[in-house]
Amino acid sequence: MAGGRDARAVRRGVLSDGLAIVLSLFAFGMVFGLAARQADFSMVEALSMSLIAYSGAAQFAAVGLVASGAPWLGIVVLTALLNARHVLYAASLAPWFAAVSRPRRAAAAHFLTDEVFALTMPGVRALARLDLPAYALAAVLTITPWVLATAVGYAGGQLLPDPRALGLDIVFPAAMAGLAVALVTDRRSLVAAVAGGSIGLVVALALQPAVGVIAGGVAGPLVAMLIPDAREQERRADPDPLREPAAEPGP
Repeated sequence: MAGGRDARAVRRGVLSDGLAIVLSLFAFGMVFGLAARQADFSMVEALSMSLIAYSGAAQFAAVGLVASGAPWLGIVVLTALLNARHVLYAASLAPWFAAVSRPRRAAAAHFLTDEVFALTMPGVRALARLDLPAYALAAVLTITPWVLATAVGYAGGQLLPDPRALGLDIVFPAAMAGLAVALVTDRRSLVAAVAGGSIGLVVALALQPAVGVIAGGVAGPLVAMLIPDAREQERRADPDPLREPAAEPGP
């Protein structure tokens, strides 16, 4: 019963944290729908991209490149680079999915986004296992407003106020930053967060935000790998933590 109560607590946490970013997701989904319409996408094409590609930054980049007449190979390469950080997310979650069937793993991989990763990992660490219902809840809370908002933005986005005028452009980064704090649980994750954020910001200011996202997402974990794992050091120092200490010699 204790495990069940813990799992329910994790799901409640996913629900409350997920609801905090739904409004911002919906707002930017509408912006994407309008951008897709202005790039001469059909409603079906815009919705298909939100359902199949399902990657906000990559979708915006792809729509802009299509509108500018860029070659398809360049679009594929750029969007792949923008999504390269998801390989790191998948690598972090892979051990927890080891006992999950391949079809379920494939479905989970499709829904793996920044938001789903940030919503899921605190629960994984709290339970020391993967709770599939919590992961599914995170996926539903993120893809549902995104797809619905794509349709709303496509149908009448030009009649709606700019999300930046309502301050929603701040809500989303702030919510994601709050979720990211929960992922910092040890020295390595702290180094990854600080190094990735710093490098990403510098590169974004020097070049462009898309390049900054890639640079920060790749450099942060690489820098963190240079930091010794405190738990591994403890295990090496004392390979048998249950061993009783040796008796002190007598006088």
